[in-house]
Amino acid sequence: MKTSIATVCLSGTLEDKLRACAFAGFDGVEIFEPDLVVSPSSPEDIRSLAADLGLTLDLYQPFRDFDGVSEPLLAANLRRAASKFTIMNRLGIDTMLLCSNVGTATIDNDEVSASQLQLLGAVAADHGVRVAYEALAWGKYVNDFERAQRIVDLADHAAIGTCLDSFHILSRAWSPAAIETIAAEKIFFVQLADAPLLSLDVLSWSRHHRVFPGEGDFDLPAFLAHVVRSGYRGPVSLEVFNDVFRQGDERRTAVDAMRSLIWLEERTSLLLAEQGVESYPMQLTTIPRVDDPTGFDFAEVKAENTRAVENLAFQLGFSFDGHHRTKPVQLWSQGEARIIISEQQARHLQPGIAALGFTVTDAVAAAARALALKATAVPRPNQAGEEVLQGFYAPDGTEVFLVDGSAAWTQEFTVAREKPTAPTVQTITHIDHVNLAQAWQHFDEAVLFYESTLSLAAQASMDVPGPSGLVRSQVVRTEDGRVRLALNIAPLAEEQAAAYPQHIAFACTDLVAVARQARQRGLNSMPVPPNYYEDIDARFELDPEFLATLQELDLLFDRDDRGHFLHFYTETVGSLFFEVVQRLGDYDGYGAPNAPVRLAAQHLRGTRH
Repeated sequence: MKTSIATVCLSGTLEDKLRACAFAGFDGVEIFEPDLVVSPSSPEDIRSLAADLGLTLDLYQPFRDFDGVSEPLLAANLRRAASKFTIMNRLGIDTMLLCSNVGTATIDNDEVSASQLQLLGAVAADHGVRVAYEALAWGKYVNDFERAQRIVDLADHAAIGTCLDSFHILSRAWSPAAIETIAAEKIFFVQLADAPLLSLDVLSWSRHHRVFPGEGDFDLPAFLAHVVRSGYRGPVSLEVFNDVFRQGDERRTAVDAMRSLIWLEERTSLLLAEQGVESYPMQLTTIPRVDDPTGFDFAEVKAENTRAVENLAFQLGFSFDGHHRTKPVQLWSQGEARIIISEQQARHLQPGIAALGFTVTDAVAAAARALALKATAVPRPNQAGEEVLQGFYAPDGTEVFLVDGSAAWTQEFTVAREKPTAPTVQTITHIDHVNLAQAWQHFDEAVLFYESTLSLAAQASMDVPGPSGLVRSQVVRTEDGRVRLALNIAPLAEEQAAAYPQHIAFACTDLVAVARQARQRGLNSMPVPPNYYEDIDARFELDPEFLATLQELDLLFDRDDRGHFLHFYTETVGSLFFEVVQRLGDYDGYGAPNAPVRLAAQHLRGTRH
């Protein structure tokens, strides 16, 4: 599939945008006319730069308010179009996007519009270019792609075809099935955009809330499958109007965009295979397919001074398994839960989550998939005898490692000092979930990243009230729940996001026993106000003795129709805290009703300190 992207998706100058598109691996770009108008570079300069970068210039857009107008206005429009065609010739672009009329149309008649497009086609043919007619979802008269296609068919000119835009079709809930009835040679261009389902007027929705494929709620694999089955083989381009994208780093945004297209190609290919479509003119990119991760292998915490983290691990009953033989790194474990505590390259760092290890069946294939999806490999020098771990960076800088499940790397740790006294209670079994804070500008990017690279499924997002406002949280997980990542929008500026508390939650079989032993070892758990216990007693009518135990140990409780949930939190050190959880029955949540209690307690502690 030939990939393209509109320059309107990105921030920066036109030259910056072209370089970012090439960096991300796009084949071509659409030139958004305002980007050219404000550029100091001539059309010839832009054409030359694109060629040097290996990019084709696929579309010039937008040309507006042409069809359905009076004769005097039509003459002016044709002169205006001729000047744009000349610019396209200088750029080396052979297709222009014509939007259905929004502001100046006064004639609601398909034959009139077709005759006007026919005249436009004649001018375009004189310049050796084509016109792709697109039905805007808010067009004054033409807002339906099927009507737009009827007008194109009536025009019956070789230089006049159609542009299919997923947003304009899906935002109006039009069925895209009719795409397959359009002659492939009359589909001149295809544009894609996803979007969350919002109750807004379509224009505002379009101009500010489009996102890349996979980051919204539209069924883009089904849409693209119709395009593929039509026989279309031209560029598939992203046209995404989004206020955040146009303010962020253009290279990061372009990489996110390219990742979304690659993942969409894979999902569309799988859908076509399910539908029994074995061959088609458009060849979709394939990437390594891998099994879901089977669990967390480890979580790594990094800090310049790790004493406070070591103390928390000891208090929770983790055993010290030794220092790494060549690096300033420790290993602590309990059951299948492993914590790496590292001081390596951690100068001035407060405790925080630095890396996550996932158990997979084929680490090399899983890493190859991530790299195909534009992840960046983690450089990890190894000395003789050390396990080679496949790793890549998540968008927020977290290192993601893929481990085959043998845990052979743990043999690199040796006990160089006496272990702390072994705990009498060791009921922690594994890492239940990990909570990672994300800057608001990159939340959708993070969700898509973990969905695509690790094949985790995104759950419905929720908003949790806290003292500083609502915190948006979305979980991505495996179907069996062995891997769960909770991604939260940090209510801080991006440069401060790393300071927002993140946590590692450990599953156990006896939360009360863990909490009592931790208290005996000096743990200061997160305090819970008495009002909370009065509230849960009223809601759940708990046994008085059980309620007293909860209050004594600062434990939190939740219950639904599937089971019960017990948990507690440690105090926060740096930007990190731990949680211990116990799931009873088939409880599958995270104690969301209790999140405001935690947020309020952490806010209060932060204010005091």
